[in-house]
Amino acid sequence: QVHVVESGGGLVQAGGSLRLSCAASGRTFGRYAMGWFRQAPGKEREFVAAISRSGLDIKYADSVKGRFTISRDNVKNTVFLQMNGLKPEDSAVYYCAAGASSARYTETYDYWGQGTQVTVSS
Repeated sequence: QVHVVESGGGLVQAGGSLRLSCAASGRTFGRYAMGWFRQAPGKEREFVAAISRSGLDIKYADSVKGRFTISRDNVKNTVFLQMNGLKPEDSAVYYCAAGASSARYTETYDYWGQGTQVTVSS
């Protein structure tokens, strides 16, 4: 059982930056791969980025590649998503999830946070 809580969302101008944090409870955080997903109104929840247990395998959606960076701190039980060069189309609720592998599919992840809103103005 893993409890996941996202934070760091907010309102930012296009071209700006935000850093999202995802805190997980327990002492087994290092056993889980972590992923970031997002969902905009009227859209399916889509993959953003994922990182393996060791941090050695990292994946990004094509839409965020080169702009977003995922990282993790297994001592602090936290995963981060640094978002630079934000675009209005990045606006969505961002969800953090824990799962067995750093895959691109929601089905891979067992535990989900409540989401944090990111709004990018033009």
